[in-house]
Amino acid sequence: MNPGSGLELYWARGDVVSHGVAYALLLMSLVSWYFILSKGWTAWHGRKSAAALEHFWNAPTLPDAILLLQAADNENVYTPLATQAAAAASQGDETHSLNADSERGELITRTLRREINRVSARIENGLTVLASVGATAPFVGLLGTVWGIYHALAAVSTAGTIQIDKVAGPVGEALIMTALGLTVAIPAVLAYNGFNRINRLTLAELDAFAHDLHAFLTTGARVGK
Repeated sequence: MNPGSGLELYWARGDVVSHGVAYALLLMSLVSWYFILSKGWTAWHGRKSAAALEHFWNAPTLPDAILLLQAADNENVYTPLATQAAAAASQGDETHSLNADSERGELITRTLRREINRVSARIENGLTVLASVGATAPFVGLLGTVWGIYHALAAVSTAGTIQIDKVAGPVGEALIMTALGLTVAIPAVLAYNGFNRINRLTLAELDAFAHDLHAFLTTGARVGK
């Protein structure tokens, strides 16, 4: 069976390097789309959970507020701040530790900062992969193109005669790898920028929520109320 044209012909004429570049682009695409879909789902639910913050402050008691937040916060973004800060505020002096010797305000501040760092690391997971794919996929595709053009020109030189159809076909097939590299990179870059913006909004809300929690647990009043 004779090979067709385009990518199929490029694959038929390719060697180990050409096939390796194609497999690398395929792997990059699969990994990036996994993070795009999984983080998109997480970000969507996380943004929905943000509406529960106001309900938190409308609850009659702190335990009720935490229960409401846990029910609405499917991605567990805001709940750890409330639960851990409440636990830090109610910690007794029966144990001998650095935490027990700290003032309550300092302990709550340290607890909130730790939980914000944990949540930040979780919601930013995968962004480095998307940034790396977006930055390197075009160059991986370009490598496949350069390698294909090199072999096309080498084959023409050994043939002894130069004909435009003998050069244009292989060169055009090799350029497909550059197009594939861009096809892999563009969604990764767009997703990276979109998730960065969503994360900035989420982290700003986390910071404001932590500030309000600290004020409530140390003075009994929410900031701005």
